[in-house]
Amino acid sequence: MSDFNARRVMMVDTQVRPSDVTKFPVIDAMLSVPRENFVPRDRREAAYVDGNIPLANSRVLFEPRTMGKMLDALNLQNDELVLDIGSGLGYSAALMAQIAEVVVALESDDALSEETQAALSDAGADNVIVQAGDLAAGVAEHGPYDVIAIEGGVETIPTEILAQLKEGGRIAALFMSGALGEMRVGHKIDGRINWRLAFNASAPVMPGFEKAREFAL
Repeated sequence: MSDFNARRVMMVDTQVRPSDVTKFPVIDAMLSVPRENFVPRDRREAAYVDGNIPLANSRVLFEPRTMGKMLDALNLQNDELVLDIGSGLGYSAALMAQIAEVVVALESDDALSEETQAALSDAGADNVIVQAGDLAAGVAEHGPYDVIAIEGGVETIPTEILAQLKEGGRIAALFMSGALGEMRVGHKIDGRINWRLAFNASAPVMPGFEKAREFAL
């Protein structure tokens, strides 16, 4: 067993399983996808640490606990179409590709999206469509989606993204208030999103998902 393989097993056994991540497809994906191939090259040694990994432009790769709990709460099915917003170097998309039918991975940073394509190809994730574009706009052309996952903190979610979720679909987002955050899962019922708290976590707010600031004179 390589050193990274051993670290992957330890990550699942010490960070993911103890956090009430119980769904076998999620555990199986996190055991099989090489997380070290989806982080910046200078951070490969930190790929399995217990914490968010910085990417570019106030962006992070969620810590293993947050990623596992989010996927567990979304309860992906093997016939579903998923939109992964802010996929970074593609780790979240690679995980979801093992469970869902097709994943659309949206990334705004051109350099990240090029590396994403290469890492996903190496991982054999051929059911991922990598799309470069504005994160806050989503990807309407491939929707509507059964599931939408937002890979970073939000204060608000643009209406054009919510419009791309199918009736009956699910969306996960980490709503930040200062340094504290709540991962919530929303279900679209009669055109409205009904949110419920899944667990607490933290990550920087992604560009395009900030609340408009009110300026007092």
